[in-house]
Amino acid sequence: MFKAGATAGAAAVATSAGAAASTGAAAGAAAPIASGAAAGSGRPTRPAGNLILHNGHIHTMDSRGTVARTVAIRDGRIVYVGGSVGAARRHFVDPPRTIDVHGRTVIPGIIDCHNHIVLMGNRPGHHTPLGNAYSIADVAKTYAARARSVPAGEFITTIGGFHFNQFAERRLPTLSELDAALPRHPAYISVGFTGPSVTNTAGKAFFERAAEPVAVGPDGSIAAGLETGKATLALRRTLTFEQRKRGVRDAMAYAVSVGVTTHLDQGAFQATDTPGDGAASEDNYTMHLPFLAVYDSGEGIIRLRINFLHMDTDPALPSLTERLRNAFPFFGDDLVRTGGIGEFIAAGLGDTWLEAARRVAAAGWRAEVHSLSTTDFQIEIEGFEAVNASTPITDLRWVVAHVPFITREYLDRLNALGGGVSLTGWRYLTGTPASNGPPFRTILDSGIHAGMSSDGMQIAPMNPFIHAYYATTGKNALGEVINAGQQITREEVLALYTRCNAWFLGGEDSDQLGTIEVGKLGDLVVLNRDYFTIPVADLRRVRSVLTVLGGEVVHT
Repeated sequence: MFKAGATAGAAAVATSAGAAASTGAAAGAAAPIASGAAAGSGRPTRPAGNLILHNGHIHTMDSRGTVARTVAIRDGRIVYVGGSVGAARRHFVDPPRTIDVHGRTVIPGIIDCHNHIVLMGNRPGHHTPLGNAYSIADVAKTYAARARSVPAGEFITTIGGFHFNQFAERRLPTLSELDAALPRHPAYISVGFTGPSVTNTAGKAFFERAAEPVAVGPDGSIAAGLETGKATLALRRTLTFEQRKRGVRDAMAYAVSVGVTTHLDQGAFQATDTPGDGAASEDNYTMHLPFLAVYDSGEGIIRLRINFLHMDTDPALPSLTERLRNAFPFFGDDLVRTGGIGEFIAAGLGDTWLEAARRVAAAGWRAEVHSLSTTDFQIEIEGFEAVNASTPITDLRWVVAHVPFITREYLDRLNALGGGVSLTGWRYLTGTPASNGPPFRTILDSGIHAGMSSDGMQIAPMNPFIHAYYATTGKNALGEVINAGQQITREEVLALYTRCNAWFLGGEDSDQLGTIEVGKLGDLVVLNRDYFTIPVADLRRVRSVLTVLGGEVVHT
C-alpha cells in the first residue's frame, strides 16, 4: 500500500506544478508505440509506483485505437507503451515489479463522472453491494461470504444500488431467509432512497427498540417512506468516526474491484437528523472527513474529485455564496481534488436557481445540474444560455446529468455553449418502454461532449459493466428491451467511461487520465474476461483481477 501523505485539511491538498521533463527513451529500444516524454511527465505525483505489465491485450483507448502488449509505469506515470519488455525495462535504473498478465484484456482505469461514493463510504453497517445478485440465493451467498470477515453482532447492510427486479423471485428476501444466511449478524436491505426494506430477527430486535421504534413485519418487511427513514436513521446514529473510515475503505475496495479508479462525487442532500433524510442525505460539511483521514493514513486507493451540492431556497443563496467565497475549484493533488458545483446548484428551477447559475459563472466554477423529466433539461439549458449572454460559460464545461428525455435540439444548444451530458444506465433496474433513456445513440451522433457514469450507489449500481450491458442491449433487469434504437457499441461505452470522461474532470485531470499513453497517470485495469468479445449477456460479470493506481497495485 502506498503512502498518500497529508491532505492538509478539508480537500485542500497542495498541488505540485513542476515543469515537464523528458523520461528519455533508451537508445536501441524496440520500436515502441509510444515512449519518452509527455506533458506533465516530470511533475511529482502520488502514488508513484514502478511497474511493467506485459503479454496483454492492452487497449489504450487513445484516438487511434492502439492495442499494445506492454506498458511501463515509472514514478506513477506511463513511460512506455509498446510491444517489448526489454525496451520497457530500459526506462528504469532499478528493475521494477513486472507482471505477466497472460493475454488478458487491459484497459485504462475507469472514470465515473457522476456518482456518490462519499455517501457509500459513510453508509452505516458493513455495506455490501448486490449489483450482481440475480436471485435470493445469490443474496444469501453474498451475505454469507461477507459475514466471514465481519465480527459477529455487527450489521451487514445494503442501502441502494440494486432493486428486487433483478432477482429471479422479483422480491426482497424474507426475515427467515436472511436468518439462514446470517445466523450471527443483524441484516438490513433497503431499496433506493427510501425503501422498502427488510431485516432479519437480530435486526428486527434492534429497530424495535430504537429511540424512534420502527414497525417491522413478521416477515422482516419495513415499509417504504417514514418507516425505512426511521430505520436508516437509527443505524446512522450508531456510526462512529472509525466506523465511517472503515466504510470508506470498503467503498474504495469495491470500486477498484470493478475497475473504477477515478470518481467525480456529486455530494448529498443536507441531513436534518430526522426520518425524512433518507439514504441520500449526509452532513455536507463533515462527510468528506473520513475520506481525508483514510488518505492521510496512506490507505486511499482511488482518485476522488469532489463536487459541492447546494439546495438553497433563500434567494440570497447563503450556502452557495459562502462556498464560492471560501473554496477553490480544481484544488488539490492527483488523489483528492475539488471539482465543481452540483449536481444541484440551488433548489428548484426558478429565479433562485437562475441567480445561482449566474453566481457560479461569475466565480468561474464548473456547474452540473440534474435532468430526469421531459422538460427540466429545457429550462436548464435555456438558463445556461441566459447566463452566457452576460457571463460567458463556453470554457467552463457546464454539464446536464442523466438526460433520459433530452432532444437533439437541446443537445445542439448545449453543445454551442461548450457543455456536455453525463449519461447513466440507471433505467436498467426499474425502467420501462415508457420510462427509458437516455437516448445514447442520438447523443453520440450529436457530437456533444458525453461521458458515462453510474449514479451509484442510490438508485443504480456503481459497477460500470452493468451499465455497459444496458447501454449495448437496451434491456432492463427484467430482460425487456426498453431503449430500442438507442443502443451503442461496447467500444463506444468504454470510450465514454475512459477517454471521454477525462473532459468532465476539468483542470489538469483532462490531460492526464482516461487513456494509456506516455506521460499520463498510470491507472490500469486487467479484466477477468475479454470485454470486447464475450457474449453480451456476460458483460455484467466482468470485473477486475488486477487494478493499478499510479503504478501501485491496489486490487488483485
